[in-house]
Formats: sequence, C-alpha cells, structure tokens
Amino acid sequence: MLQSEYAKRRINVRAIIWKDGKLLAVKHRSRHGNGVAAYYNTPGGGIDPMESLADCLKREVMEETGVEVVPGKLLFIQQFPAVREGYDEELELFFSIENPDDFVNINLENTTHGHIELALCEYVDPKSVTLYPVFLQTINIEKYVTSDQPTLVVNNLKERL
Repeated sequence: MLQSEYAKRRINVRAIIWKDGKLLAVKHRSRHGNGVAAYYNTPGGGIDPMESLADCLKREVMEETGVEVVPGKLLFIQQFPAVREGYDEELELFFSIENPDDFVNINLENTTHGHIELALCEYVDPKSVTLYPVFLQTINIEKYVTSDQPTLVVNNLKERL
C-alpha cells in the first residue's frame, strides 16, 4: 500500500468518562456557530502525526473541557467509512478515564476550544439521548469500565472481497 493511501485514514481517540450511571458527552456547534448538533458524542478528536495515543487523548480532552484526564484502559475500537471530507475511513479508539469526578462542573468559557466548538458538555444517560457512535446507546458501558471485559471491536465497514 502506498503512503498516500494511508493518508486517507483518520485516527481518533475518544474519552469514556463514566460517573454514577452516566457518560460525559458533548454537543458540537455547527460549523458556522449558529446551530447545535442534534446528537451527542464523547470528547476527543484526531491524532496528530507522531503524537502518542495518550498525549492525543490528554490534548483533545483538555482543549474541549479544560480538565486534564488520567487515561485508563482501551475499551472500544470502531472502524467506519469517513464522514469527513478528504478521508475514506476512520478508526476510533475509546479509552476509559480514571478521574471522572474532575469533570462535574465544566465551564466551556475556560477552555481553549470548547467555547468555540461545543454548545454543551454534560453527563447524560446514553440510553435516553441520541449518542454517536450508536453502539454506545446499546451496550452496558459500566460493565466495560468496571470489569475486565475484552475490548469491543465494532466494524462498520462493508466486507471487502
């Protein structure tokens, strides 16, 4: 495979911040800043060249929430066709976060990116809101966070022959 083909794959890291049966989730603003997404997502974003997974997770969550994370174990891996222009596919790695109490009172105005990119950052019940990726609405997240469940791999790419 040529190097240029690898450039069409985006790698993202995401935080699973679980507290009292709820997941910390964010709603993004529209690209023009005048609307709010109809769905929630978990904090995180794309890895920079030569950036470690842990450093990316720390940077992305700090930018969005203003809080430093303590990364835990790898919980989920998701692969799916890209929705971002310029990419063919995306790979997301979801890590548990060991300090969920630090995320109780997020003030987006005290962040470098959150006040620009996000409309909301709050703990939600994943089964009662529209949350992407969809598998987070249907699985028992707490079971993965609190036990030795194997990493869940979700492949949303069509099988290729």
